[in-house]
Order: sequence, then C-alpha cells, then structure tokens
Amino acid sequence: MKIRIGFGSCGIAAGAKKVKDKLEAIIDENKLNVDVSITGCIGMCFYEPIVDVIDDNGVFSYGNVTPELVQEIVEKHIIKGEPVYDYIVSTDKEPYTQLKNQVRIVLKNCGIINPEKIEQYIDKDGYKALNRVVKEMTPNEVIEEVKIAGLRGRGGAGFPTWFKWDAARKSKGEDKYVVCNADEGDPGAFMDRSVLEGDPHAVLEGMAIAGYAIGAKKGYIYVRAEYPLAIERLKIAIKQAREKNYLGKSIMGSSFDFDILIKTGAGAFVCGEETALIASLEGERGMPRLKPPFPAQSGYFGKPTNINNVETYANVPWILVHGGKAFAAYGTEKSKGTKVFALAGKIKNGGLVEVPMGMTLREVIYGIGGGIKGDKEFKAVQMGGPSGGCIPRKLLDTPVDYESINKTGAIMGSGGMVVMDENTCMVDMARFFLDFTCKESCGKCVYCRIGTKRMLEILKKICSGEGSTEDIDILQELCISVKDGSLCGLGQTTPNPILTTLRYFKDEYIAHIKDHKCPAKQCKKLLTYSIDPDVCKGCTLCARKCPAQAIEGETKKAHKIDQQKCIKCGNCMTVCKSNAVMVE
Repeated sequence: MKIRIGFGSCGIAAGAKKVKDKLEAIIDENKLNVDVSITGCIGMCFYEPIVDVIDDNGVFSYGNVTPELVQEIVEKHIIKGEPVYDYIVSTDKEPYTQLKNQVRIVLKNCGIINPEKIEQYIDKDGYKALNRVVKEMTPNEVIEEVKIAGLRGRGGAGFPTWFKWDAARKSKGEDKYVVCNADEGDPGAFMDRSVLEGDPHAVLEGMAIAGYAIGAKKGYIYVRAEYPLAIERLKIAIKQAREKNYLGKSIMGSSFDFDILIKTGAGAFVCGEETALIASLEGERGMPRLKPPFPAQSGYFGKPTNINNVETYANVPWILVHGGKAFAAYGTEKSKGTKVFALAGKIKNGGLVEVPMGMTLREVIYGIGGGIKGDKEFKAVQMGGPSGGCIPRKLLDTPVDYESINKTGAIMGSGGMVVMDENTCMVDMARFFLDFTCKESCGKCVYCRIGTKRMLEILKKICSGEGSTEDIDILQELCISVKDGSLCGLGQTTPNPILTTLRYFKDEYIAHIKDHKCPAKQCKKLLTYSIDPDVCKGCTLCARKCPAQAIEGETKKAHKIDQQKCIKCGNCMTVCKSNAVMVE
C-alpha cells in the first residue's frame, strides 16, 4: 500500500506538512508497511491538503484532510481496507469532474509522481524523448516535428515555437543559449510554479531538446525568487539529471553536451518581456531593448538565444514521444494542443486545469470550475493578467484560442483566469490592474512611465466620484498613445483592462461619474450606509463596534448613522445580526 500527499505550495499552505507528520507518526506507531511519499499539485487546490491512498483496488483521493482526520483514514482504510467514502473526493475509476473534463499533457505527472525522485519521472516515459532525439534525429527533424505539432509559445504572444528554434539554429555563432522564462508575474497566475514544483524534469528535458535543436550547450532557467519550493525542486532535478547523464557532457553516450543553470530574479513584472529578462540575466537592470535584432540573432551577451516559457518546454517531450500529429489532433486549426489555466477569483473550484484549445469559457468556468461562489451571477473574466482584458457574460461562449480571445480585446497571456461576480466593480478592477502595471513599469519609455500614471490618476478620480465625462475621452486617448508609444509588451498592453471595461461596462463608468454611485457597491467613497428603523432591534452592537463612533441610539430603539462621521468601513453591516444596515 502507498500513500502520497500533495506537497505543492497550495498543499503546504493548507497544512500538508502537519498531515504528513501525523501520518508518519501513526504508521510508525502501528508498525505498518506503508510507503508515504510526496507529490505536486494535481490542480484541485480547493481540496488541499489532498491525500491519495493507493491499494489493490485503485487510487482513493481524500480532500481537505486534517491531522484529526488522518487517524480515521489509517484505522479504517489502511488497517481494515475500508475506504472512508465520506471524505473521498476522487478515485481513479471515478475522477472528480474537474479532472474528468481535462486533457493533461503538461500536467500529466503533476499530482502523480514524486517530483524529487527522477526514477518516477523515468517510469512515466521521462527522458525517452531526449534519448530518441540525440540518437535518432537531426536538429532539423526535431524542429520539423515541433512545426507539425503547431506548438505556439505559451507565455502569452503565441508565437510559433518552431520558428524561434529555426531562427536560432540558423544564426551564426558557436555559443548559443536556451533560456526558460519562469518569471511568472501575473496576479492570480500560478501555472509555471505548479509545473516546476510538480514535474521539473519535463521542463529540463524540453530545454535539452531545444538545446539540441538550435545547437546550444548551455541553458538558463530564470525563475522568480518568490518561488522557493520551485527553485529547491529544480536544484534537486538538475543534480539528479546530471548524475543520470541526462545533462552534462556526452548526454546518453552521444556527442551532445548540454547543462542548465538557475538564475533567480527579483520579481520585476517587466522581466517577463524577453529582452528585459536577458538584460537581468546579464546582471543589468531589467529593461527592454529595441527589436530587431531579436534574441534568436543577438540575445544573451549578444549570442543567439532561444527563449520560451515553462509550459512551452514542458510540452516538448510529449510531442517527441507521441509525434507532432498527435499533439495537433487537439485544439483548433490555428491553436493546436492544450492550454493550462489557473482559475482564481470568485470561482468555486479554484486551481489548475489543462484543456484542449477551443473549449469555451463557459465550459471551463462552469463545466470544470464549478461556477461562481455562492451561486452569484457571473460578470466577467480577466484573461492575460494586467496585460489582458475583461471578457463579459455575453461572450461566455467564446472559444479559448488565441484568435478568438484576441477578438474580445483580451489576450490569452500565460493562462490566468480571474473570475469576477456581480459584486465586482469593473472600474475598480481596471484601477487595480493599472496600479500594478504603473508600479511595475521600468520607466524607460515616457509613454509607459508617465501615461500609466496619468491613467491611474483618472481612474482613482472616477472611483472617488470626482470624475467627469471628459475623463472618459482622455482615458481613451491616453490608451491609444501608451499602446503606440511604448517599447515593450508591458506598456503596449497596459491599456487593455481600461479599453475592455470601457467597451463592455461603460455604464458603470457613467454611474460613477454622473450618479456618484458604484453599482457593485465596492467603491467606498461612493457608498452610503444607513439603518432601517423598522428592522433595527437596538442591540447596540453596531454602535459598540463602530471605530468612528458614528452610530447613535438607545438600547432597544432604532439607531442612526451620522453621515458626517461615517468613514464607510462597513463594519456595522458586518456585525449586524438583524440585517438592518443598508448600503447604497
């Protein structure tokens, strides 16, 4: 019998270490012959900590496991062989809905293997692709297979992967480099982190294959320092790969030499742009450079360099094992394969999913994500992070592919989906993303440095009820200027949240400006709290909990809020047990 525990960042944060310690203590105490191991995140973050019990009857996944629950699982399932179905959320014979509707290529090993044991990766066809490549294929044949697959860069732009590889291969120079962009910086995105934590060898193998294809001998993984667990597991994986001769000199007895190093970044969002990333990799301040020349011609220290993100490289081994046609069988005509998404925000089943390109937003959000928390109305989904846009309810049946998402005004991005419900203020949401990109601008371009600041100031005015109708025209004009005048993708896409909210939710901007009201009741300065005298029981709780002492009234008599003193904190509404407090 075996037990595996979800030990991704989400599982550890939810208490997986305490669960593991308790499990091991009980197993030792009872002298049970049970192998306990760890695994990465399987994607069902909302059920963490997850404990899988693997016996002769299959795999039984227990969700939301606590140290107290461990005792019962051991006594009934481990010792007596009786699964505790009250706590089981998924089995290999009847997978949970979120898993059932997926096609897992990048995530195939996440939540299945121990990411710190290379043997388990090898047992799942690990390094089989690299073996085939170095012993049976020419670099051009590798690039052709990736071309047949139709794999596009999963970092956001969706540029054909084979084209990048081919350009780097054809560039002159003995020294060439492969770089993995693991500087995942979008708020609400955690795809790359989960892959690095759950299946690091897939990324290493994909990078080695890319190195063979372009003629590189060295690779770098640029990963943000805020991902300590991912970095730790990458270090373990690289060490193990070197010991097994999957990295280093004469890989697998061939003439191919390739090694990988890790570079930790300081978490600058602009370093997601490839030329800014290269500058940081070189030890300079992370600022974008003019293109051309492109990195494929002049990248790291002026040498030909290929840059792809974590998910892109993780697809490569599967493609080389199963063939480009098998990968291209998934997806749409122009967007092949699968895509990993991080579901976050006001969604019931937040976590990681991998679906074929072309599945609709409705199928992802409702079919896999379970719909909106509290069964509230879906309002919008932000795709592409701060560089993306808000897609409204009327476009829920939009297919998830590069072309269709671009038509909405959003972008695919690296795969973040931040779901919003009826209580989300779209003006405030635009302000939130502008605040982020304004702070993350490297300051090199005047349009980005100053333009984002001016746009943020206007959005703050509107959220405070101090905006005017002219502000909308100025916002739109600034959006165009910043888009056209910025050097890199950060500045060029910064206006997207404003443009899409103006396009689909302009009525909310008008309500803030003309009516001085926030329809979603989120913008504090536009709210008015009052107490319904017919409902108030005079319990005095609201008055006692008011930090501004703005509530007056006698015991067992209706209370009133002094609007001059009210700081609009909403505490009165939170503590009122009679639902007597109203907000407009």
